[in-house]
Amino acid sequence: MNGKQHTYNMGIVGNCSFMAYIDMYAEVKWMCMPRFDSSFLFGSLLDSEKGGTFRISPAEDIIQHRQYYLENTNVLCTEFECADGAFRVTDFAPRFYQNDRYFRPLMLLRKIEPLEGRPMVRVVCRPVGEYGRALPEVLLGSNHIRYMNIGPHIRLTTDISLNNIVDEKAFVLSEPRYLLFSCELPLESGLTDTFESFLKKTVSYWREWVKTTSIPSIYQEAIIRSSLVLKLHQYEDTGGIIASGSMSLPEFDQSGRNWDYRYCWMRDTYYTLYALNSIGHFEESQKYFQYIENIIATEKARIQPLYSITGEKVLTETITGLKGYMDNNAPVRLGNEAYTHIQNDVYGQVLVSLMPLYVDKRLSIHSANKPLQIIHFLLDKIEETLYTPDAGLWEFRNSMQLHCYTFLFHWAGSRAALKIGTEMNDESLIKKARNLILLSSEQIEKCYSAEKKAYTQAIGSDHMDASCLKLVSMGYLDPNSAKAHDHITAIERELKTENGFIYRYRHEDDFGRPESTFLVCAFWYAEALACIGRLDDANKALENLIRTSNHLGLFSEDVGLDGSQWGNFPQTYSHVGLMNAVFRLARKLDKPLYG
Repeated sequence: MNGKQHTYNMGIVGNCSFMAYIDMYAEVKWMCMPRFDSSFLFGSLLDSEKGGTFRISPAEDIIQHRQYYLENTNVLCTEFECADGAFRVTDFAPRFYQNDRYFRPLMLLRKIEPLEGRPMVRVVCRPVGEYGRALPEVLLGSNHIRYMNIGPHIRLTTDISLNNIVDEKAFVLSEPRYLLFSCELPLESGLTDTFESFLKKTVSYWREWVKTTSIPSIYQEAIIRSSLVLKLHQYEDTGGIIASGSMSLPEFDQSGRNWDYRYCWMRDTYYTLYALNSIGHFEESQKYFQYIENIIATEKARIQPLYSITGEKVLTETITGLKGYMDNNAPVRLGNEAYTHIQNDVYGQVLVSLMPLYVDKRLSIHSANKPLQIIHFLLDKIEETLYTPDAGLWEFRNSMQLHCYTFLFHWAGSRAALKIGTEMNDESLIKKARNLILLSSEQIEKCYSAEKKAYTQAIGSDHMDASCLKLVSMGYLDPNSAKAHDHITAIERELKTENGFIYRYRHEDDFGRPESTFLVCAFWYAEALACIGRLDDANKALENLIRTSNHLGLFSEDVGLDGSQWGNFPQTYSHVGLMNAVFRLARKLDKPLYG
């Protein structure tokens, strides 16, 4: 990287059916269809030659350009100024309510409109299939191009000369031009009217969605953008929420730590649903509950750490022939071996996530429809795995330990089960939950190091782990106690960098010693500071972390020591971490909520 700070200079558009990544040069760098975890149709993000592209660019040299979202929407605009004029590209995926359902077709809509002069513009559209292994047969219709034999039925409908697009020839932009890239769906009505109608309705939908979002009086823009990002990562058909729409973006340059994150992690359920509940979006929470309920209904032995968006269990990890990010970050991994791992915190994660659906009177699940067998199953699994080593939150591939974080969620999940049992008058649930709360606490205390005055990663381990910050924010440690303050001080001493970022851990793992920090850990740190009353420090930490977003307010998974963005992007875990930390600080500051 030649010492230059690295940033993902792109935004996302989507409609809860698919997402497209579009960079500051109006190139679609990544788009998978018809699902989040389908093969990409455009994937130059991971291979400039095999990945295909969908690019709208000026024919002349660029004088300046900028990219922004229309306020409170997921509609993305990219503007160019060149010697021969200026123009804007508007990108979005339609989403709005009609005919008693949300209309969210597999369509990417792109508008090119002149702003000044008569600029020369070039459109290049080269979709591919099978992760770059399949090239299409190109057929021209009257006003559309069909791309055959790359999977789904793909077409580009446009009022631009089809030959100019196929020949990749520049043309004069004298009036607005439209492109509608679709999967399976032919356009049945006029292109211009359809586009403008869909754009108006989509802008209205997102702005109304934001209006119904509860936000604190601090960091409002960051909360709104994070909420919009989180919404885009929910696959509405099933309710599953993916960790990221990207795959194999490295944790740092040449790291080899390249993972496919287009799946639903059970470890994220608590944090994600907590954030959704905080912003008052219970519809999304209930959809996610339905996804989790369907997962549990099919499981007899154990819950995996992750599943596909449709609940598929086998996510075999393979290596593709792609060059990788920046054409030099192989291997590119498809699938994720973590589905085979043992992560016993998942049972507590899901229990804590489901608790509001049983005890929060605002939610619409009626008592007769609250399936207590799910709660019994999860609590039984906590009892069964209480003393069993696991791979832990960070999915260590070649080590099993008795992790403090796992015990914390045994404790938190048992407490959630106790509240549910009390609400539902289930004596057997109450009795077992109370016993497991005590047993879990005993195991957590075995992770305490008197020498460090802190809780370590696992029983018998000297390693500090940022996940143990959750001992404070989840209420295991009294935030007013010396033990909580000492614990955070120890994490600062061993895991905090000079510029305020937080490592997950510092010891070597299966791939060597980590060089980048994990962004959500720094948000956990800010939240823990707020819990113990270090409010100025928490606020300064948040101000510092928000600066790690890109030009559109989007956060990556990892942050380098120089503030560079790395890892998969945007990462819902990071955005959820911001949301939960800000809401915690707002409550401690007694700042009002709006919405």
